[in-house]
Amino acid sequence: MKRTERLDSEYRKEISAILSGALKNKEPALKGIVSVTEADVAPDLKTAKIYLSVFATSPEEKENTLAIIRENAGFIRRELSQAMRMRTVPALTFLEDKSMEYGQKMDDIFSKLHKDNDQ
Repeated sequence: MKRTERLDSEYRKEISAILSGALKNKEPALKGIVSVTEADVAPDLKTAKIYLSVFATSPEEKENTLAIIRENAGFIRRELSQAMRMRTVPALTFLEDKSMEYGQKMDDIFSKLHKDNDQ
């Protein structure tokens, strides 16, 4: 396993813990269930793309949750530096992982096709 793959896994785990712990305490407006689906750390360790999947009761709540997380990128980075004890912690960019939505959409299409064939 390459170093960046190990780091990706470690970042995913630590950021997930920060989101559900320290950030939830700091930002009570943070709603919904947030899971870190992927962390993509650049080989030079200067930047990292963090992909999030957010389950919320409404699209507005989902957008608000993503906005809060993006606004607190510096706070999350500081918490991460304390947890990881590394010399440099990459700048974090939080992106929405739409693969779950895409998968659900495809499931709906397939089930509709299947239902049409049965008729």
